Amino acid sequence: MTRKQRRGVLIGTCLVVLSVAVGLVLYAMRDSIVFFYSPSDVAEMQVSSGQRFRLGGLVETGSVARDEGTTVRFVVTDGAKTLPVTYTGILPDLFREGQGVVAEGILEPDGVFHADSVLAKHDENYMPPEVAAKLKEQGVWRDDAGGADSKVN
Repeated sequence: MTRKQRRGVLIGTCLVVLSVAVGLVLYAMRDSIVFFYSPSDVAEMQVSSGQRFRLGGLVETGSVARDEGTTVRFVVTDGAKTLPVTYTGILPDLFREGQGVVAEGILEPDGVFHADSVLAKHDENYMPPEVAAKLKEQGVWRDDAGGADSKVN
């Protein structure tokens, strides 16, 4: 083999090894690339208890209950399914019923999602694009005043 041929084989081998490594990393991260799961996604995937993930949807109207201290219980819905959530801490100022929310935490064996962080929308017209897309799929999203829908694209 000439020097040029050896260099070509070395470069080709490196490219194949790099491609396999990238493929394995993407395969391993396939579930964690998603920004959040809706309650319907959680039910379909049959998420195991103790698994950490983000839950997104709307806070169901009439579901917010404040316990002793800073513990709050509420229900997140996507229009088709619901999932009860408990959170201990100070909620964002804009958290309220009927608004979009993304909570990060763990699903316990009792079927309750125990959140350790809660994110609420930041102004009157904004909703995270992923939440809006899921709500549109479910037929729940209503564009009032035309402003919110234009930000989803």
